[in-house]
Amino acid sequence: MTAPLTDSEKRKQISVRGIAEVGDVSEIKKSFNRHLHFTLVKDRNVATPRDYYFALAHTVRDHLVGRWIRTQQYYYEKDPKRIHYLSLEFYMGRTLQNTMINLGLQGACDEAIYQLGLDLEELEEIEEDAGLGNGGLGRLAACFLDSMATLGLAAYGYGIRYEFGIFNQKVANGWQVEEADDWLRYGNPWEKARPEYMLPVHFYGRVEHTAEGAKWVNTQIVLAMPYDTPVPGYKNNTVNTMRLWSAKAPNDFNLQEFNVGDYIQAVLDRNLAENISRVLYPNDNFFEGKELRLKQEYFVVAATLQDIIRRFKSSKFGCRDPVRTSFETFPEKVAIQLNDTHPALAIPELMRIFVDVEKLEWEKAWDVTVQTCAYTNHTVLPEALERWPVYMFEKLLPRHLEIVYEINRRHLDRISAIYPGDMDRLRRMSLIEEGDPKRINMAHLCVVGSHAVNGVARIHSDIVKSTVFKDFCDVEPEKFQNKTNGITPRRWLLLCNPGLADIIAEKIGEDFLTDLYQLRKLLDFTDDEGFIRDVAKVKQENKLKFAAYLEKEYKVKINPDSIFDIHVKRIHEYKRQLLNCLHIITFYNRIKKDPNKHFVPRTIMIGGKAAPGYHMAKMIIKLITSVGDVVNNDPVVGDRLKVIFLENYRVSLAEKVIPAADLSEQISTAGTEASGTGNMKFMLNGALTIGTMDGANVEMAEEAGEENLFIFGMRVQEVEAMDKKGYNAKDYYDRIPELRQVIDQISGGFFSPKQPDLFKDVVNMLLYHDRFKVFADYEAYISCQEKVSDLYKNPKEWTKKVIRNMAASGKFSSDRTISEYAREIWGVEPSDVKIPPPTVPRE
Repeated sequence: MTAPLTDSEKRKQISVRGIAEVGDVSEIKKSFNRHLHFTLVKDRNVATPRDYYFALAHTVRDHLVGRWIRTQQYYYEKDPKRIHYLSLEFYMGRTLQNTMINLGLQGACDEAIYQLGLDLEELEEIEEDAGLGNGGLGRLAACFLDSMATLGLAAYGYGIRYEFGIFNQKVANGWQVEEADDWLRYGNPWEKARPEYMLPVHFYGRVEHTAEGAKWVNTQIVLAMPYDTPVPGYKNNTVNTMRLWSAKAPNDFNLQEFNVGDYIQAVLDRNLAENISRVLYPNDNFFEGKELRLKQEYFVVAATLQDIIRRFKSSKFGCRDPVRTSFETFPEKVAIQLNDTHPALAIPELMRIFVDVEKLEWEKAWDVTVQTCAYTNHTVLPEALERWPVYMFEKLLPRHLEIVYEINRRHLDRISAIYPGDMDRLRRMSLIEEGDPKRINMAHLCVVGSHAVNGVARIHSDIVKSTVFKDFCDVEPEKFQNKTNGITPRRWLLLCNPGLADIIAEKIGEDFLTDLYQLRKLLDFTDDEGFIRDVAKVKQENKLKFAAYLEKEYKVKINPDSIFDIHVKRIHEYKRQLLNCLHIITFYNRIKKDPNKHFVPRTIMIGGKAAPGYHMAKMIIKLITSVGDVVNNDPVVGDRLKVIFLENYRVSLAEKVIPAADLSEQISTAGTEASGTGNMKFMLNGALTIGTMDGANVEMAEEAGEENLFIFGMRVQEVEAMDKKGYNAKDYYDRIPELRQVIDQISGGFFSPKQPDLFKDVVNMLLYHDRFKVFADYEAYISCQEKVSDLYKNPKEWTKKVIRNMAASGKFSSDRTISEYAREIWGVEPSDVKIPPPTVPRE
């Protein structure tokens, strides 16, 4: 077994990273040394690896700023319709390598750093992930920013600059332990503070109704300080902006007349205001109705809308007025996309500005608001839907509560005109849920206040129309759309898997990086012996490289000839990591029963974070690690089965593990995973999928042919039928001996001999209240896994399926997704116009 090539050894072989021109290389070396010198001259005289990282980051950043300024200037002059993507999460990961790639600088930087006796990959590893997201929703926002810039859209990402992102996960004797993610500790070279655009945000207070209209008075003010991060498109000289708001207390905070005397305490209390942007809530697909979270949601919305309106009023629009005064044209110049209901307050806040501040009459204001806003739904799980208590809303945002009540009154008037006397329908469709306490249904607010509502995969959009929002769809079917999610092929192929990108480019050219449908051309090579060999070779190199990483970081040795069976995503009951666990134990029992039989070896890797307050998810991690302790230390098993829990799964780890995967686990109960995007990343990187007909898996099977995926388990209709009939887990336990053995081992303490009843909650859930029907899909899953092992024995047939999958993954580019949003929701056309680079003088 030869050691994998290092990146520097491969450097000369890889063309898609950009040719290193001699001039660029010497320019980059000069710039690097200058930055290094001025960093060090300030305080030290010996450079650390981190100094080298910062010198390189600043060097690359220098190449961004000219294009960034030029792009913003271009928008000011052309005055296109601007897209504003509002999200409480942007899961960006690392920025350095992505920026080099999109600017076409990676080849030159690699060569320059190499000539300076340094290793580029080593420097890249120093950068902290920007972990400002939980999982799919936050990473989708990051992919969308990349695609919007690449498609030349005048787009802005708006969110919160959390001081602490998603926690770092440690595993201590098998349990998850959280630690704070102090990602800004060493500074962030990619952001630029913009204090000149600081804006006030109001909370609490009360409403006065005067002759001039409603006034929101006696509020507490928190300042929103913007930090801008450049978002470069792929080799088109476009650089858009992600603007993240940080909370700052005003200088007179708590020092007004009523608080005379305790000056020290008043200054210390500034923290209360500044806590708004302190930390990301670590829940994925779960609503926690905390006041601080509602403050965060209003904070980002209020700051962003002021910013949007300032820009609308001051931009040129073919007339001589210095300022736009009419809001007639607002929806022609402004689009606001709400990433889930988290920024739903944009709807009442826009109404407040239009009605209370700009003095529009209600009907006009409402029309403009609806034409401007659009809403993306990300889940149908009831526990994830945001339902804020009215009492909390009333205390924090009294004027917004009045506006929501008025929106609801008019909405219900309209519904009762269509369905006279149907009180039950009014109750179902109301924005206010009666009960103790009364609650505001934010999803209903979004549907009523938006001109377009979309799901994120076809099956999910159908479920949205037929269940959660059925009543709304009956009234306005034209409002509901599908926009199947996608991923950016720049990060998720070129950056993370340059070897694969290179052999693809050899066969079909490089245009697939901005037109992923071109991967279809790979179908011409499914029988090409050379290409089959190359694809298998790249996969094997990636597996060796990941095995070396695991050995270096976690001291675990794995068999690189085994199937790398990978299940990485947030830990959640609906994602059914437990089903995977049952397969692991079943496989283990089969080896023990027949130790001399030939088994296709596997390394099963499971990774993901559990929300800190989610007891069952934490127990699932403990079960996985406990099973691993038994399996990995059983000499009878040897290296035929290994179980690894991948600690601290995050964007930068995904970039390492996904290219090394053979098998992608996408096994949620049909009807629960809205789309999934990890599934697409694995498909693009040469793994085969074992999965249910859920989320985007359905469309993946449609694109590649169902025979090229390992599809198993109940379909949505069968799950619904079982819900009607009643799911009885005990029946499966009684009927299937292998399943019974596994459950008895877990409950009998075979995997926790020191605490035999450690997993009683897990077993009890599986047997008596499993909403996600793990046992119902057990047999189908086990036999599907046997098919996986059988195919893996035939490497050539396996690799042919891999090629067919890669060839069919074109649909799942976020460029396609964003083109659809642009044309069908925002009313703008993507453009391939290349803005002139800063080196070209302006006309």
